[in-house]
Amino acid sequence: MGTFFFTRQINMSSILLLLGVFSSIRLQFTGAQQIGVCYGANGNNLPSKQDVVNLYKSNRIGKMRIYDPNEAILQALRGTNIEVILGVPNDSLQSLTNAGAATNWVNKYVKPYSNVKFKYIAVGNEVHPGDSRASSVLPAMRNIQSAISAANLQGQIKVSTAIDSTLIQNSYPPNNGAFTGPASGFIKPIITFLSNNGAPLLANIYPYFSYTGNTQSISLAYALFTQQGKNGAGYQNLFDALLDSMYAALEKIGASNIKIVVSESGWPSAGGTGATVGNAGTYYKNLINHVKGGTPKRPNGPIETYLFAMFDENLKQGAETERHFGLFNPNKSPKYQLTFS
Repeated sequence: MGTFFFTRQINMSSILLLLGVFSSIRLQFTGAQQIGVCYGANGNNLPSKQDVVNLYKSNRIGKMRIYDPNEAILQALRGTNIEVILGVPNDSLQSLTNAGAATNWVNKYVKPYSNVKFKYIAVGNEVHPGDSRASSVLPAMRNIQSAISAANLQGQIKVSTAIDSTLIQNSYPPNNGAFTGPASGFIKPIITFLSNNGAPLLANIYPYFSYTGNTQSISLAYALFTQQGKNGAGYQNLFDALLDSMYAALEKIGASNIKIVVSESGWPSAGGTGATVGNAGTYYKNLINHVKGGTPKRPNGPIETYLFAMFDENLKQGAETERHFGLFNPNKSPKYQLTFS
């Protein structure tokens, strides 16, 4: 009896150990699946599309955002099981207000790639209410949705658009967040569309730009997730504050049911205030760990988040920082020691 009990103890201990290992693996895998990386390709020194996909796979990056329907990258993604945000470029929005053109777009860039795991179609990126293309966003979304439904893909692919934090006013404290007057008129019908189709809102969240725009009031530690203790509003980092101010804005227009997917977030390694390899590495590492959980307003995480970006883009226009957001160098060596899984 004593021998049997001892043997049973060993067996039970082994089983519990194995269960713990499997649970740990499952939790790590689930956490890993919340992190994607945006594949910005605006450079003349970048690896081939197939090499890029291989780099995603070798680093166990399970999600990719692409900004236009480049057929070479779509070919390389076949059969990889990498989840994809497929972008409709802003300069294509007006043409897709024609239903036939939207059907042709889906027939060309989505239907032939049945073994590519499309998750979202981002119809436009950071279109502002005053932009000439603003009036095209919702009609293009509707037409793409109709074409997706006609292809019987509505259960797999959600149609959305990506906005940025400039549409939010009164962002501190975060509970006061609200859409600006012009943004409210622009976003409300889009939010109704998302709600009707069970789709999330895509949002580009950049603590870096908020920090550099107000260094007198925002500390570097607060922006890099390294602040000890919470501030008066109950926040320990700027990422959560920015995201929750957007959730507060959604609540104020009756859209508390809408989920936000962080479709871009990053920190530059050169070219501006606070833009160093050390700060950027700290930001990305802490962001990857942080989004396993939630925010004060939405504590039940994880937060699906896409890091910007895979490579430095030496042809990108704008401020010098815009060319230094890469996680990897053009020769595919890592700029930072990050674990994506």
